[in-house]
Amino acid sequence: MAIRIERAGKVATVIHSRPEARNAMDPESAEALTKAFLELDAEASVSAIVFWGEGGAFCAGWDLKYAQAFTDAARFQAEIVEGLAFPADGTMPPRGPMGPSRLEMSKPLIAAIEGPAVAGGMELALWCDVRVMAENAYFGVYCRRWGIPLIDGGTVRLPRLVGQGRALEIIMTGRKVEAQEALLIGLCEQTVPHGQARAAAEAMAQQIARFPQGAMLADRRSAIAGHGLPVREALAREWAGGVATIATEGAAGAGRFASGKGRGGDFGDI
Repeated sequence: MAIRIERAGKVATVIHSRPEARNAMDPESAEALTKAFLELDAEASVSAIVFWGEGGAFCAGWDLKYAQAFTDAARFQAEIVEGLAFPADGTMPPRGPMGPSRLEMSKPLIAAIEGPAVAGGMELALWCDVRVMAENAYFGVYCRRWGIPLIDGGTVRLPRLVGQGRALEIIMTGRKVEAQEALLIGLCEQTVPHGQARAAAEAMAQQIARFPQGAMLADRRSAIAGHGLPVREALAREWAGGVATIATEGAAGAGRFASGKGRGGDFGDI
C-alpha cells in the first residue's frame, strides 16, 4: 500500500511509499493521501502530524509517466481542468493534483524531508507548517524544464516564506535549492544529518503535543489567518481566538506555575 499511517502517542506519521518512483505522485496516492490527512485532522487523539516519504525521497513531483495520458485533450479537460477545478460557489474544492495541497489543516503539520522534494513535491512541503530537512535533501521547481506550471500552491506559499524576489528567482530558474540554503532563506526550519529527518520531525511533533492544545492551536490559527491582514484586524482576530482559552487552560497553567512547575524556564516537567 502506497500510503500508510503510523502512530506514537498523540503523534501520527503519514508515510508515502512509492520508492520505485521516488515517491512521485499518481492519482491513487493523491486520493489516499487526502483521505489520510482528513482522517487525522478529525481524530481527537492526534495532536500533531508528520509527513514523510519512505525510501530516501520526499516526493519527486507529479508522476510524468501518468501525465503522458493527458496528451488526450478530452481526458485532460474532464479529469484535470473540470475534475479538479475550484467550485464557482466557493464551496470546498476537490483535492489538488498532488492530493492534500488544498486542505486547511487544523493541527500542526511537519514535513520530514529526505532527498528530493521537487516540483509538486516541493509544493507539498510548502503546504506543511514546518519543514525539517536532511542535509542531503533539496527543493527545486524541476517541472520548469518540462513546461508544467505550479498548480498546488507553490506560487502562493513560496513568496510568503522567502519573499517575492527570491521566490520568483527560484520559480523562474527551476534551480536546485539545497538544505543549507533553504535554512538560510527561511524555506525550512531545521536541518539534520542524512537519515534523521523523520526522527527529528517526530521529536518536534511530540514536543508540540505535550503542551496545552487550546492555546497552541489558537496561536497557530492566528498566525495563519492573520497573514496579509491589516494589523488592527489581525490583532482583533488574535484576541478573539486566544482570550477564550485563558479562563480554562491559562488558569490551570498559572496554577501549575504557582505550585512550582516550570521555574527557571524548565519545560521538562509541566
